[in-house]
Parts: sequence; structure tokens; C-alpha cells
Amino acid sequence: MNLPSLLWPDPGEIPAPPRPGILGVLASGNGSNFEAIAQAIEAGELPAHIAVVITNNPEAYVRQRAERRGIPCVLLNHRDHPSREALDAAIVEVLQQYQVEWVIMAGWMRLVTQVLLSAYPERVLNLHPSLLPSFKGLRAVEQALACGVKIAGCTVHRVTLEMDSGPIVAQAAVPVLPEDTVESLYRRIQAQEHRLYPLAIRLCLAEGSLSPKPPS
Repeated sequence: MNLPSLLWPDPGEIPAPPRPGILGVLASGNGSNFEAIAQAIEAGELPAHIAVVITNNPEAYVRQRAERRGIPCVLLNHRDHPSREALDAAIVEVLQQYQVEWVIMAGWMRLVTQVLLSAYPERVLNLHPSLLPSFKGLRAVEQALACGVKIAGCTVHRVTLEMDSGPIVAQAAVPVLPEDTVESLYRRIQAQEHRLYPLAIRLCLAEGSLSPKPPS
């Protein structure tokens, strides 16, 4: 059985933003969603520019991905900061240095604080591997399989202080097959993540074009 995946909203209904957006990407690991966003920009599908990548992990492979594309990558190791607020203050300083307008969390494994959210009100996006509001937090794919759901997927949402609870921007659904393992289901969800995130960013750029820019 090979059922189709579904995206919401329909990509054909997403208007073009009036101008390219300036993005800052936060990533803690492999960076495959950073890569998908960068590829969408290069293909002309997402009118945007990635100004900087920030990682908290010295071993994150996203650093190499950014280097290959000539995108600045700044290491802000969370262990070097006394609190989450102090880390976020350092993040905001870097983002403002690069004139970032939208903050894109792409596998960012740190809870954010009001310091970041106040600097970029309603302009911090996150991607989660479930159809929120179901299966928040860690091991979302494992949670979905354990509950026996027939449909899984991923969600892009605006970030709030409560984990995985901000307003939903876009979602993609995939069928759960009888033979699925955590690894096989996650691979199909991740393929949809790579499609969904650029579309969701494009939608936010179009909708937010008339909103005030974050303070500099």
C-alpha cells in the first residue's frame, strides 16, 4: 500500500512574498532541514536569504553544510552560558548583527525563552515531527506508533513559551503502514518536512510582509 502524502495549505495557494525575507537558522544537529530550505532558495521556490546559521553544538554537521554554501555559522555553546536567558540574549545579538527578520528553528534542541520571543514577536518558527497538537515533545514518532494512529506527519508552528504549542502555520500528513518501524515512518515524515518547511516560511513571509520588523 502506497498512499499519498498531503500538505496543508495547498502549495498552489501560497502567494509570493513582495520581497525576499532575511532568515537566521538555529540548528543543533545534522541540518537536513537547513539544507532543504537552502535548496528551495537556490531553486527560486522560496524568496529568502539565509544570513546566518547558529548552532549550540560544536559537533553539529550543520556547520559543514553551512560552510559549503558560504553561509556564516556561529557557535554559541549553551554550556558557556549561565542560563537559557543568557544564551538567548547572545543569539539575539548575533541575529541582529546579521539583520535577521525571521528565526527558523531547524532541529534546535533547546527550549527558548521570552528573551528571544520578545526580540522576534511571532517571527520564530519551529518544525515538529507530529500532527500537533498530538504527540508534543521528544520521541514524537515513537509516541505515534505506540498509540496506533493511522496517520502521522509534521507541523510548522510559531514558537511560544509552551513547548510545541504555538499557532500552527502548516502541516503535512503521511499514512502509517502496518509494517512501519520508527525508522521507516520517520524517513517518510522527514521527506515531508523537507517539502513543508520552505512552503511554511514562504507563507509566513507573504502574511508578515505588512507586519512591523523586529527591533534592531
